[in-house]
Amino acid sequence: MHVVGIVLHPERDSAEAVAAVLDWAMRRGIQVLGIETEISRLRCAAIGVSEAELGQRADLLVSLGGDGTMLRAMRLADGTGAPVLGVNLGKLGFLAEVDVPGLRAALSAVDAQEFTIEPRLAVDAIAGDQLLTAFNDIALVRFPGHATAKLSVLAGGQPFVSYAADAVVVATPAGSTAYSFSAGGPIVSPSVEALLVTPAAPHSAYNRGLVLSIRDSLALEVLPASGDLGVEVDGQLAAQARPGDRIKLRPRPGAASVVRLGGTTFYQRARRKLRLTDSAEILSRD
Repeated sequence: MHVVGIVLHPERDSAEAVAAVLDWAMRRGIQVLGIETEISRLRCAAIGVSEAELGQRADLLVSLGGDGTMLRAMRLADGTGAPVLGVNLGKLGFLAEVDVPGLRAALSAVDAQEFTIEPRLAVDAIAGDQLLTAFNDIALVRFPGHATAKLSVLAGGQPFVSYAADAVVVATPAGSTAYSFSAGGPIVSPSVEALLVTPAAPHSAYNRGLVLSIRDSLALEVLPASGDLGVEVDGQLAAQARPGDRIKLRPRPGAASVVRLGGTTFYQRARRKLRLTDSAEILSRD
């Protein structure tokens, strides 16, 4: 490993974590890059570069923040082959692998090739002339005060079901514990290659979700009776869709990869983040 790139949370205090990366790298003659606009507020020794250059030059990207920062780092790593190490700052980061006290040891493990890679599926949405990429989910959401979202789901090239709902969420397995889960969707291991379609607050008689193979084509068509909709990409408004629009969704396996050191399993992280508990009926004794 010759170059490490750091991606910072825009608000959380990352000075201690950045210092740990710089100290570790200096002792090994490894260069540290950061996005110029992010590291300028720290006055640190990392070299400032553009977002594009960071993704292209880094052998490893270190995300310092929460899940939002991790998703941004994965987008920067998309197609570059650089794995992403998630470092949790403050709140529990579901996607993160280590906390700040374990950062130096984690970097040494990666440098010694003592880690595994968890490939991450991306979903690309083609909305008009825009190409939007998400690692968690793409959602078509009604604007507050506007008409309900009315969408037809085309699976395998044919209409399958229509929803009237507050939103329809198309999630990757990694995103199954985010918006899709809140809308009633299942928890899916990130090792599964599939897309999940989940209606949020559905008003239609059919209110179940759908799981599609990555080999199945998928599109969402905004029906004439629908209101204008927002297209959210990993929770951020990125575009608008209007009646008559058709959004094509294409899964892309292995778009990014996440570093795993074997400390916890996906199911342990999911149980902890989602605060899953056993039924009181199961735990009770006669």
